[in-house]
Amino acid sequence: MQIARTISDLRAARQQMRGQVGVVPTMGALHAGHLALAQAAREENDYVITTIFVNPTQFSPDEDLDAYPRDLEGDLTKLEAAGVDLVFTPTPELMYPAGFQTYVNVEFITRLLEGVHRPTHFRGVTTVVTKLFNLTQPDIAYFGQKDAQQVAVIRRMVKDLNFPLKIAVCPTVREPDGLAMSSRNVYLSASERKAATILIRALETAADAYDEGIRDGETLEQIMRQVVMTEPLGEMDYVSVVDARTLERPHPNSPMLASLAVRFGRARLIDNRLLPAHLNTREGLDSTLGV
Repeated sequence: MQIARTISDLRAARQQMRGQVGVVPTMGALHAGHLALAQAAREENDYVITTIFVNPTQFSPDEDLDAYPRDLEGDLTKLEAAGVDLVFTPTPELMYPAGFQTYVNVEFITRLLEGVHRPTHFRGVTTVVTKLFNLTQPDIAYFGQKDAQQVAVIRRMVKDLNFPLKIAVCPTVREPDGLAMSSRNVYLSASERKAATILIRALETAADAYDEGIRDGETLEQIMRQVVMTEPLGEMDYVSVVDARTLERPHPNSPMLASLAVRFGRARLIDNRLLPAHLNTREGLDSTLGV
């Protein structure tokens, strides 16, 4: 496995790749969810590139940039075992050199859901992903369902800016009790960790209601809200049921995205589920969220 720490090293390694290339962008602190993306990329491409970069522009001043978990040595060991060919590990100074002033902004869908609580977040995401796509030149880029709004934003950007690549979306990887794997789970105390399963319980309750015939987004939101409110350790940022593709109010026959964000002490956790349930597969996610 090659490790590129400079843009020139990355480009030199990329030029040697003759065949289909998959890229897995990450911020490191890798868990089984990230490795599932790498495994999918390994199975579907001739070469796999993974990027590890804790992107400062997607953190607001009051967020956890300095405290965000980092384990580069451990990450590299995991990626080598996963069969990744090349890892790009730039520094903030490399990605945002002195005088940097160019940003990529996707309108409308970045102002919803996460955008309400993190108004500068997606501008940082779309800017860094644009740079990483330009640098790695992938045929397929792999993202996880847990960040469904991020996927929708990147999909919109790829379509609008005519990037010659496909977005592939892989299902959320969960702990045995249903908690979605996240690098921020390490912030949870023992009691908060137990309480955090309220996210998947709220989503499952909404999915059950959907299966029983409820198609009104506001009703499904209220069902989720009532579940979350039973957990005293959780502070709810939002619950939402929207059209999975547009993030607008859903039509009863459109695929729906049920999502929520809840705080437990230092940890702000997000999770989601597509409705109907059969869409929460690789094929369903690709057809609904991918391009």
